[in-house]
Amino acid sequence: MPVYKGSCHCGAVKFSFESEPITSGLSCNCSYCERRAAIMLNPPVADADLKREIRDYALSCYQFGAKVAKHYYCNQCGNYTFHETMRKPGYFRVNLGCVEGVNSFELEREVFNGRDLL
Repeated sequence: MPVYKGSCHCGAVKFSFESEPITSGLSCNCSYCERRAAIMLNPPVADADLKREIRDYALSCYQFGAKVAKHYYCNQCGNYTFHETMRKPGYFRVNLGCVEGVNSFELEREVFNGRDLL
């Protein structure tokens, strides 16, 4: 399987993971995801399989609602990089806009109805 690498805008948060070739993505219509308009990796990556390299405590977390999902972002540049899912804790969805060699604007995507889960 290919190894994908990604980072936030400033490079303080870097990550990598193995995945089948990325040919599509996932969007969510919950109140938070709708505002950030990210296209995410589908299926999610297990915690142990998402390698992270964080510089100077640059990774911050935002939670809302039931506070199960953990949305991570770089506190230096503000870029959302990945999040731990609500439906499958211990698994992460990656912001495909942060992944090298992936043009998230060209991907077909499924829309997940997160709005009606909360």
